[in-house]
Amino acid sequence: MPYRLVDAGGAAVVPVAAFFAELAACGRPATTQRSYGMDLLRWFRFLWTLGLDWDQATRVEARDFCRWLQVVVKPTRPHWRYPAGDAPGSGKESAPAEVNEVTGKRSRGERYEASTAAHCESVLRAFYDFHLEAGTGPMLNPFPLARRSGSGRARGHHNPMEPFANQRSGRYRPKVVTRAPRSIPDDRFDALFTQLGSHRDRALVAFWASTAARASELLGATVADVDPGQQLITVLRKGTRVLQPLPAAPDAFVWLRLYQAQLAELVPAGRDEPLWWTLLRPFRALSYDAARAMFTRANHALGSNWSLHDLRHTAAYRMARDPLLPLTDVQWVLGHAHLSTTQRYLNPVTEDVVAGVLAFHARHRGHDSAASSAPGYRAESLQILFGEDKS
Repeated sequence: MPYRLVDAGGAAVVPVAAFFAELAACGRPATTQRSYGMDLLRWFRFLWTLGLDWDQATRVEARDFCRWLQVVVKPTRPHWRYPAGDAPGSGKESAPAEVNEVTGKRSRGERYEASTAAHCESVLRAFYDFHLEAGTGPMLNPFPLARRSGSGRARGHHNPMEPFANQRSGRYRPKVVTRAPRSIPDDRFDALFTQLGSHRDRALVAFWASTAARASELLGATVADVDPGQQLITVLRKGTRVLQPLPAAPDAFVWLRLYQAQLAELVPAGRDEPLWWTLLRPFRALSYDAARAMFTRANHALGSNWSLHDLRHTAAYRMARDPLLPLTDVQWVLGHAHLSTTQRYLNPVTEDVVAGVLAFHARHRGHDSAASSAPGYRAESLQILFGEDKS
């Protein structure tokens, strides 16, 4: 098992280990187990503080846990660059989340986001559903579904031969606002691109902004995964773990060739060797944390707070807004299992809506006079009446 949850004594928590085994049997990747494990860790720490066993928890504890997530300050891990107690988020920075003046994005606050609380509620409900079905848990799920509206038996008029639609969500699940795609405007993207200090960084950002690949997917590419002749780069998908070729912009391959020319005879040149390396000796495969630090330095120069994942959103938004590119093709590039997920990128950002409406008013300026809305009248008579100059 890639991950396990242990108690204060270092012993593995048996019910969580059984749940992880179920996830592994269903083909869930290790990243899913880690994500679910962090939610379960919050819940078990909450129960351990109360001195309550996991199978003795009721809906009262589940309700109080969801309330606690709304007000608690997130725990932080001290960083080795900062003295003890001076790390960001250690308590000295108690200011609420602020909106960045350049990007318009809210900075990460000291409390859990609504999306984190919603994900935690869904995971815990699935955890207790698993043990309820297996007969190893409580008789009642502490995290129930939302109450039904109206009276009568639930799904009383549903055809059993048809699938269920509009399933109810969790009773204690917070409302998550649907946000617009975090797309970087073209002028801001150009300013950010100029802050990159090496051909490697320019090649990485160009690939991220043209292929819509996730940061970890692109960083895991090898030398054999690049095909400049076909203008493709192959990545290993995060969810399905299958290899998929992605078309990229020509500029990305130009920056990549310049970067490879700099690394000639400095790093191994085998086909199975990593494509991206660190800039400092000894050369090592570039990790996600190092790539994020590179992007953070470029953000700091502009005073912005974009993330590496925003480059994926930028590429997806550009593709979805192109009327000549079918949305199903965008779905294939993004690797989405459902088209409804890709349709989120059809929602325009505020800047594009404002620019489009202003352009609409500019095109229709001067065309709302009575002369344009009175068909059947003689044009020369309207010119005399309204004083329009024929010349």
